[in-house]
Amino acid sequence: MIKYLICFSMLLALGHQPNSLEPEWLTDWEKAQNQSQTENKAILLVFSGSDWCGPCIRQKKEIFADSIFKDYAAANLVLVNADFPRRKKNRLSDELTQHNKMLAEKYNPEGYFPFNLLISPEGEILGSCSFRAGGATPFIKLIEEWQKN
Repeated sequence: MIKYLICFSMLLALGHQPNSLEPEWLTDWEKAQNQSQTENKAILLVFSGSDWCGPCIRQKKEIFADSIFKDYAAANLVLVNADFPRRKKNRLSDELTQHNKMLAEKYNPEGYFPFNLLISPEGEILGSCSFRAGGATPFIKLIEEWQKN
């Protein structure tokens, strides 16, 4: 009986392994541009305040953590997170902080949070938005609309 319980527990554990691909969130803009051009994928550049911005936290939880988005992003996007945390324990390196400020000066001078930009491999801005409630599926549809135009 114990053998069956152990086998059953192992099968359950194996069944709970995530099926979705885990896309990589980059912080290096040059690496993202190179990957975008090499793989012919658009860049989703996200400006966030991960530890203080309520809509940023919701966006991460409701869209970016969803397996539907993860699968789509892994196959179709290069993801870049330009984060601006405020808490001391979440501080970024000085180099990364300056890097994110440079990206903000170019792509988010008004300082909106969260702010999402879709950028083609050629560097053209295809679309932008702030957080939109509704989950991953409508967000993906929006990205696809930007790419068609």
